[in-house]
Amino acid sequence: MPAITSANIAQAIVKLVAAEALPALSSNLVMGNLINRDYEPVLASSGDTVNVPIAPQLTANNIAEGGNVQTQNPNLGNAPIVLDTHIEATFQIPDVTKVLSVPDLLKVYMQPAVIAIAERIESDLLGLYAGFSANTPVGTAGTPLTEAVLDAAETALFKAKVPATSPKYMVVSADTYSALRQIPRFSEQRISDAFGQVIAEGNVAKLKDFFILRSQLVPLTGSSPVNTHNLAFTRDALALIIRKLPQPMPGTGAIAEYAEMGNFGLRVIMSYNPNSLAQQFTVDCLYGKAVLRNQFAVQVNS
Repeated sequence: MPAITSANIAQAIVKLVAAEALPALSSNLVMGNLINRDYEPVLASSGDTVNVPIAPQLTANNIAEGGNVQTQNPNLGNAPIVLDTHIEATFQIPDVTKVLSVPDLLKVYMQPAVIAIAERIESDLLGLYAGFSANTPVGTAGTPLTEAVLDAAETALFKAKVPATSPKYMVVSADTYSALRQIPRFSEQRISDAFGQVIAEGNVAKLKDFFILRSQLVPLTGSSPVNTHNLAFTRDALALIIRKLPQPMPGTGAIAEYAEMGNFGLRVIMSYNPNSLAQQFTVDCLYGKAVLRNQFAVQVNS
């Protein structure tokens, strides 16, 4: 059994904090859980570029009896995504031993840091709406969504040849979600169905082949009227690339652990802050985001 030292106790503390980070991050994300997400435990630095392959298009040829196949030389598409965002949330714990003895205190300290990171990732992903130009936007600024607008969004994705097996999502603002719940045909459908209890539970669930979700971070632009930039998309429309950050320089007094789960990765660093006489924890993440397949999403204005 290894000897108990201040070094391995410190490492254990950081591991404990890291273990609390990712479950909280995943539970506070909407967009981040729906899109094409790629994480690899390879070290990277801000400014590095990751090349994401995009499947090529092939055509079907009619081969006559006794004829030969027509060899195709498809070009594998590529989306270069720059790791241009390094975000962090830092907090201090005056008495870290007290946190170890009262586990619920750790969540009190950790949750605000993780929520801050989740909200930044969410805002960045939703901010990509302007990059979807292949399909004509549907809906009108300052006007509640109607059944016809939802139908137009689904039709646009069908015409763009989004695979029928790919789930379709629509992330909307709180006000837009509220308006959808009040459309009679939607609010009264399947009242007794556990999946669609719009009236009983307030959940819109699935409409017009879209899983409807709401986010507090849907972008708003303009003033009169305000344009709410909701987004209808499928998984491969956007990409979120996360890479592992390096360990702190040895001998600097900082200890780092990684939290890795479900294509997400965070780094948790513990160090001592002599100005406040407290242990300082930094939760940080390096990522890049980009439009992956332009035709697989459509802007939905309201």
